[in-house]
Amino acid sequence: MDVISFRTPGLGDQTYLLTHEGKGVLVDPQRDIDRFLRVAAERDVELRLVLETHLHNDYVSGGEQAALRTGAELVLPAAAAPAYRHTPAFHLEDIDGGDGLTLRPVHTPGHTPEHTSYLVFVDGEPAALFSGGSLLVASAGRPDLLGPERARSLARLQYGSLHRLASLPPGIGLYPTHGEGSFCTATGAGRLTSSIAAERDGNPMLAIDDPEEFADALLAAPMPVPTFYQHMGPANTLGVPPMPPVRVPVLDTVPQDTQVVDIRPRQAQATGMLPGSIGIELDVDFGSWAGWLLPYAEPITLVAEADQDVTEAVTQLAQIGIDTVRGVVRDLGGAATQAYELAELDVFVERLAQPDAQFLDVRMHSERERIRLPGAVERFLPDLIKQGIPAELDPERPVLVACASGRRANIAAGLLAREGYRPLVLTGAGVPDVVAALHQRQAA
Repeated sequence: MDVISFRTPGLGDQTYLLTHEGKGVLVDPQRDIDRFLRVAAERDVELRLVLETHLHNDYVSGGEQAALRTGAELVLPAAAAPAYRHTPAFHLEDIDGGDGLTLRPVHTPGHTPEHTSYLVFVDGEPAALFSGGSLLVASAGRPDLLGPERARSLARLQYGSLHRLASLPPGIGLYPTHGEGSFCTATGAGRLTSSIAAERDGNPMLAIDDPEEFADALLAAPMPVPTFYQHMGPANTLGVPPMPPVRVPVLDTVPQDTQVVDIRPRQAQATGMLPGSIGIELDVDFGSWAGWLLPYAEPITLVAEADQDVTEAVTQLAQIGIDTVRGVVRDLGGAATQAYELAELDVFVERLAQPDAQFLDVRMHSERERIRLPGAVERFLPDLIKQGIPAELDPERPVLVACASGRRANIAAGLLAREGYRPLVLTGAGVPDVVAALHQRQAA
């Protein structure tokens, strides 16, 4: 038996391809299924089963299309009841994978009500566990994505599910879907895969032996929920069409009634962006931020460098169900007017020490709880769109902006610039570095 992992870092998720004796099982596939099927073909693996652990809240699934493309059997939790053809997985009712491979569904509610993990047996011996959003590496799947009204009930169910899985033989390999970088984790997940033994020894959620205390811990400091999540569950219930071919025509002008998204490197964005555009530098989490900050599924025009490959941007958008890219503009023709400044840490701290300095911290609440800068105006990046720019900021004075690394601050700078503010963005460093540098200045 071999388990091949496919990481989608921007969403913090993993898809798995289990292979055994030339047969394959695909678990929780993202929508861009070609990368999974290509590896299966390269290894001469016949895909027999496609398993879904739950109706995903953070991406649209490629499970149905992978099954249709290959003829594999599509398996979903019995209580999921999607609108398309599938085999329901009932608790402890084994599924035959052929040639000594058996999949045993284990109902593990908590992340979602229908959530089901899959215990893998090879020749009758337990070998691996696909735990989806239940037992994670040093964490647990969050129970509040279906709304605060159900969160505590699901949290108590998650307690039972984690302990059920932790009671399995210690040598079993643990392969969760959600991991580091996912907003589906309740706390910061660490490594990507693990074992039952390692989680028994080191998972802090398993150290809590009371369901109510467990629920308290799980719900104590909830992560924010990206706005595009509300569209993922309904899409995965009704069915997701095949991912269209990536065709992005080059445009001379921006079509009317489209959201303009500048994906160029931040250094290019800072020199000037098209009026009204939003700058989201192309990186592994581009799709997540675009889905969070833009009106969902509205037409999009990309702005890219002359030689910049836009395939990755379009793919990341498609992973969350956005197929509305109309084209790409590669020549701004001197029309860019929104500009701002970038600054390294030493320059940023010098400017912060000036009497007219005003500082905007766009990190999450949980990050600010760990370390913060006194006197800062605090507003999480998505709230700059939802709530508007804080009234405390004076557009007549430069606004110094920082986050943890510079990525969110750079996006915020574009939002500020298009409203007439003069941002100065800390790049390559974050608020903890600023606080440390200020302490050093004071001690010198």
